[in-house]
Amino acid sequence: MWRRVTPLLSLIPSLRFSLSNQLANELKNWEAFCTEISKTAKDQNHPREKLPFITFVLGGPGSGKGTQCLKIVETFGFKHLSAGDLLRKEISTNSENGATILETIKEGKIVPSEVTVKLIQRAIESCQNDKFLIDGFPRSEENRRAYERVVGAEPNIVLFFDCPEEEMVKRVLSRNQGRVDDNIDTVKKRLEVFNALNRPVINYYSSKGKLYKIHAVGTEEEIFERVRPIFTALEGSTKCFMGATDQLKRS
Repeated sequence: MWRRVTPLLSLIPSLRFSLSNQLANELKNWEAFCTEISKTAKDQNHPREKLPFITFVLGGPGSGKGTQCLKIVETFGFKHLSAGDLLRKEISTNSENGATILETIKEGKIVPSEVTVKLIQRAIESCQNDKFLIDGFPRSEENRRAYERVVGAEPNIVLFFDCPEEEMVKRVLSRNQGRVDDNIDTVKKRLEVFNALNRPVINYYSSKGKLYKIHAVGTEEEIFERVRPIFTALEGSTKCFMGATDQLKRS
């Protein structure tokens, strides 16, 4: 469980300017926060002491978000966790839980939130990386609320790959990966579900100032050039933040 006391992104904008009194206070809050996280980890005998940086990656089936996640991993060192891959891995175990997931996917429905959140949480806690791309989740307000309830935190940022429906259908039908849900009828059902349930999630994160909307049409490289500046800026701000923290400690 990861509990946020002072959200990191609320501190980053001030780092682009001078070390004002406000920044000094914010850095002190962050230092106190890190101390609390470390203490909590020790008290719970939990191996993770650094709060993970979580990026939700949203987009309809065939929007290209998986491909772009791989490029982000290569360029910025994130760990890619696909909600779909985690579910398919669970299906491959032939467990009762996996069988239920399989039937739900065949019907073009969303898997119960608690199931997906626990798979995501388990994957994060078992990984040594502290930067994660969570691909394909949440896709509904219920998903979002379940994540925040179980994990106890919001994502740091949210990417939304905005792609026309006809382009997504064409991409899904041409990728031929042998997935049980890659047929025209099920794809259309998935798009209907996505359009009906995902907009409130997108609007919610937009209102929170966490959403980055990506125009997902073009070549893979063209789309990535729209993604790259987001993580370059975040990476630079984070380094500046840590440098400012070190400077404050030495003063």
